[in-house]
Amino acid sequence: MKRLPLTILMASALMSLAMGSAVPAFSAPAPAGSGNQPVPAVSADNMTPPAQTQATLPVVAPAVDPMIIPGAPVRNITLPFADVAPTPGAITLRGIQPNGQIEFGVRSDEVVTQAMLNLEFTPSPSLIPVQSHLKVYLNDQLMGVEVIDKDQLGKKNHLQMAIDPRYVTDFNRIRLEFIGHYQNVCENPANTTLWLEIGKGSSLSLQYQKLPLSNDLAHFPVPFFDARDSRPLDLPMVFAASPDATQQQAAAILASWFGTKAQWRGQSFPALYNQLPDSHAIVFATNDKRPDFLKGLPPVKGPVVQMVSRPDNPYVKMLLILGRDDKDLLTAVRGIAQGNILFRGETIGVDNVDQIQPRQPYDAPNWVRTDRPMNFGELKQYAEQLQSDGIQPNPITLNINLPPDLFLINSNGIDMRLKYRYTSPQLKNTSRLSISLNNQFVQDLTLKTGHDQDSQLLRLSLLQGLLDGSKDLNIPALKLGAVNQMRFDFDYTSLLASGTEGRCETYTTVPNHVVIDDSSTIDFSGYRHFMAMPDLRAFANAGFPFSRMADLSQTLVLVQPQPQPVQLTTLLNAMGNIGALTGYPALGVGLTEDTAKAKSTDADLLVIGSLPEGLRDDSMRDDKKANLLITAARDVVNTPIRQTPLPDNTSPASDAQVDTRSQITSQGPIAAVVGMQSPYFDQRSVVALMANSPKGFEMLNTSMQDTKQRAQVFGSVSVVRDSGVTSLRVGDTYYVGHLPWWERVWNALATHPVLLAVMAVIVVLLAAILLWTGLRSLARRRLSDDDQE
Repeated sequence: MKRLPLTILMASALMSLAMGSAVPAFSAPAPAGSGNQPVPAVSADNMTPPAQTQATLPVVAPAVDPMIIPGAPVRNITLPFADVAPTPGAITLRGIQPNGQIEFGVRSDEVVTQAMLNLEFTPSPSLIPVQSHLKVYLNDQLMGVEVIDKDQLGKKNHLQMAIDPRYVTDFNRIRLEFIGHYQNVCENPANTTLWLEIGKGSSLSLQYQKLPLSNDLAHFPVPFFDARDSRPLDLPMVFAASPDATQQQAAAILASWFGTKAQWRGQSFPALYNQLPDSHAIVFATNDKRPDFLKGLPPVKGPVVQMVSRPDNPYVKMLLILGRDDKDLLTAVRGIAQGNILFRGETIGVDNVDQIQPRQPYDAPNWVRTDRPMNFGELKQYAEQLQSDGIQPNPITLNINLPPDLFLINSNGIDMRLKYRYTSPQLKNTSRLSISLNNQFVQDLTLKTGHDQDSQLLRLSLLQGLLDGSKDLNIPALKLGAVNQMRFDFDYTSLLASGTEGRCETYTTVPNHVVIDDSSTIDFSGYRHFMAMPDLRAFANAGFPFSRMADLSQTLVLVQPQPQPVQLTTLLNAMGNIGALTGYPALGVGLTEDTAKAKSTDADLLVIGSLPEGLRDDSMRDDKKANLLITAARDVVNTPIRQTPLPDNTSPASDAQVDTRSQITSQGPIAAVVGMQSPYFDQRSVVALMANSPKGFEMLNTSMQDTKQRAQVFGSVSVVRDSGVTSLRVGDTYYVGHLPWWERVWNALATHPVLLAVMAVIVVLLAAILLWTGLRSLARRRLSDDDQE
């Protein structure tokens, strides 16, 4: 491939700008055969490359010179393998599993000008030098070969290999292929001496260069959100000054919509007041209330969405949400959330947005449907998720997200109709499919040799040579949670090589192909919704109880008048997180600064900041749940009698009773997440996100975005400090949802063994009394009949 001269590239970019179209990422005059692939892992930024120790190999010279646009911003990042590899930990390449890979994406407004692979690897000491080597591919194009010498065997080695940036596309896959030999004849690919380990210190160093983009909304949400970027979304939102409730509501809806796009990446929305952003950002402005840098913008006559460049930096874009008043901002935001597919040009007006049909409970797009069986094809996150191949195929995984209040305690199991196809195993009754749920074994099924006509499901030409199977499985319901993962492991026993000295039989290894059919179903229909609360784990992992309605139409957010930027950031992050969990924007969320409205509205209440004085009336002063919420912000902790170290709900309610009360005075920052029953409506809940300082709110936001710290949020109170998150289950328990009285009785007896024993004794006594009474009555009749005779 010939490298294009810099002058031609510059002319092409300028011509595209002049024509008013977005300049594509010309990072790849794309090589044939390099396809786009999803990026399932979160990348890291600004990481320090690993220190080089022991044997250090020379740097391989780059194949081409980087393409540089004068004056364009450049950033350098290092992606550790721990962040971009499909599985955590070191990558071990073996004889029967010789391939390992990492994946990364490139934003559409950037181009990779330099790429360097930093490998830390240790080869087996039993390998034959020179004959054993490591091949490096980028998008199936060979980038280089590293021959393993005698001095490298059994030692940790470091290799730097330049990657040709011309072959970098939107989605990229670097594949490492191990070619290993331990003897010249009669080799067994499954021999345990054939291995090469890629260390955790391996990384990929990239230099990104910004590309000029035109202000064309046809590519929206690019560049504000780019699906090719696997980093957490960081999108500032700019206001003229401290916004009122309606403007906050508009920002909250937009944050939740961007959360639906970010999904597993994570998201953060820093709030800025009258400040130019340093990166792509959203700006809210009305005709009479605008940031200073928009004072020269003409007034608008209705809801408007406009894309502009930062005045002093054409590489930074701002999405302007404009209107005559705050109501126009709400309309513009709803237009983005529901009609962005119609966007084109630099400026668009939102004439009208109507909701044709209201949302129904538990219909969040990211949740499994509970009104009908769901096909596996509906649960896939990318096209090839339910298939795998190889001598030992990699496990197939499928995520299953459920409403947290699905009542499964009295269930005998969940029905799953599993349909799968697989390459016929070589040996009879030696290969099997193992099914696991949340890393717990469920069941295994034998893979049959030859064709099974009775269980055959499909007869497609492209599937010839694969067997079909169909099984009914019963999933143990008590092992399910709000977030679940099904794993299917196809384990093959293969005849690879055999023989003795002087006689050797070697077989060519043939990869096996396995498929879980999209028409496989799992059925959660017919179950009731009933749950013990408070449960902050349900809020952290599923946004519950607010996410019961995907559009948050039964949620009211109580905010502080004149919020500080960090408090507004807390609101936006919370809305973005719920949107990412449900997959639907919070179009119906209500937001108010009026405490009286919170008292009169039948809705779940989300409180941002300290509890308003208006809620502390006489009717609540003696309420333990309200006191728990109030004192949590004053560094007062009510300790339960017995605190379980695990985030489960198996401990009896008596253990959650308050044993001691401690009050601590300290100057350090602290934050808390508190859950309680609404004092106004029995079926409603209150979740409060509070902190004693701006630093405390920053810690709260960080902890709620961090996967490990969020996993520590459970119970009724979670305290956030510099050292991490500590959760307590304390206070009264209440229930949301509905169960018939007989099921509630059985549930109460099942969860309270003492009550069950007492009821059993009472039933036995009643039965004995009835039996004794009946026998006495029968005896009297017999005696009376004898007297008459």
